[in-house]
Formats: sequence, C-alpha cells, structure tokens
Amino acid sequence: MQFRQQALAKLQSPEELDLPVRFARPQGWLVLSVTVVVMAAASVWAATGSVASTVSAPAILTHGQGSYVLQSPVAGQVTAVLAQQGQRLPAKAPVLKVRTEQGETVVRTVAAGRITALAAQMGQIISPGADVAAVEKVAKADDPLYATVYVPAENAATIPEDASVDLTVQSVPTQEYGVLRGHVKSVDRAAQTPQSITAFLGDSQLGEQFTKRGRPVAVLVRLDRRAATKSGYKWSSQDGPPYKLTSMTMATGAIRMADQRPIDWLLP
Repeated sequence: MQFRQQALAKLQSPEELDLPVRFARPQGWLVLSVTVVVMAAASVWAATGSVASTVSAPAILTHGQGSYVLQSPVAGQVTAVLAQQGQRLPAKAPVLKVRTEQGETVVRTVAAGRITALAAQMGQIISPGADVAAVEKVAKADDPLYATVYVPAENAATIPEDASVDLTVQSVPTQEYGVLRGHVKSVDRAAQTPQSITAFLGDSQLGEQFTKRGRPVAVLVRLDRRAATKSGYKWSSQDGPPYKLTSMTMATGAIRMADQRPIDWLLP
C-alpha cells in the first residue's frame, strides 16, 4: 500500500509539468534517416534491378555431329586391321577384314569421320554386333569444334537463347590461359539416356558418367572463333594456350542463365 500511495501522490504533483519534453537525439534521427534511405533503395533495386546466375555442368568438346560406334555385321576372326587410330576416312572405307564361314568380309565405315578408338585386334574372334571402332563424324581437318554441356533437366527451361558460356578445359591450365568462350546454339529439350549419349559420343563409359546424377539435357555450345589465337578460339586471356584443341576433351561449362529481379524470388 505504501508504494501505491507514493505513485498516486506522484501523479497528483504538478511540480514537473512545466519541464520540456525530450525528443530523439540528433544521432537517433541520423540512424533513422539512414535506415529509411537504405530500405527505400533496397525496395527500388528489388523491383528494377537484376541478378545474374550461372549453372555449371560437365561438358565435352566434340565436332557438331558427334560420333558413332562401328559394329561388326558378322561373326568371325579378324585377319587384318586396315585403319589406324586418328586416321580420317571417307564413308564406306575399309576398317577390318573378318574371316567367316562364308569367306572374308570387310567391315566399313558408315559415314565419313576420324577413327578415335579401335577395339578390334588382329586374330580376335568377334561376334555380330561387337563394337570394333569409334568414329567421329568429321570430314575435314578444319571442321569447327563445339562443346556439349550436360545440364540437369530442371535447369533446361531457363537457359536463354544465345546465352554466354565459359568453359574450363581440363587440358588447359586455367590460371595461365583462362577459360574458353562460347554461346548456346541449341538446347535439346529431351532428357538424355546413357544409350543416347553413347550413340552421340561413341563411348559407353561417358554415357554412364554423364547420367550418374540423373538424365541430363544436352546443350550445344558454339565456340567463339578468334583467328589470332593458336587454338583458333576466343579465351578470357588474350592469346589462350599455344596449341590446338582436340575433340573428346573434357571440360566444365558455366552457362549464364536469364537475369532475374530479386522481387520475383518473393512472388509465388
């Protein structure tokens, strides 16, 4: 009761009514003003600004038409290997001779290209449908290289047309020569299977490797050309590596996605 009486007496006392009311200090007004300005600037940026993002995925350098696996149409013993790895051959060119029960048969290329791998050896017994060679579909030595980036399927729909791509090539020291430049040429909307990747690259191991985390989408990247470099392509450094690039070289591609407004992240 004693505290209550003191409180009532304090309220009834007019002795402090004439004291001036103390408002916020100048420092407080400054902090409030800065906070309001920052919030206003953030709101404007969220509505009108944009944020760039990239998606990284494994890639491989190839010629545009890919490769194919040459298979033996017959069963028998290999009596002669008529082609060499790295050799460029026209369509219907002889690759192997196989002795069968009906006589000797020549296994020929299906389309013009370069032999990237030979699986058959002299004296080997092969069966119908056996893989005997991998052939990259390239007719001329100066056919340009492309990069195929195997992007997760959920990112395919947001890849803009002609998006810029930076490629970190495994055989090129990035710190010294930088990254390879390119732009998206096309996006295959169908998800890739190990079989379809094998059919395009001519390598079943790559088909398995690129689908370990699910079925990706193939993004074909056109490499930017630059005649002044030794490789013939444009790099983030001025000159790039002092040697030419070869097909079937592994890389990592970073594709620039469509710019987004920050406010879109908050909207359903």
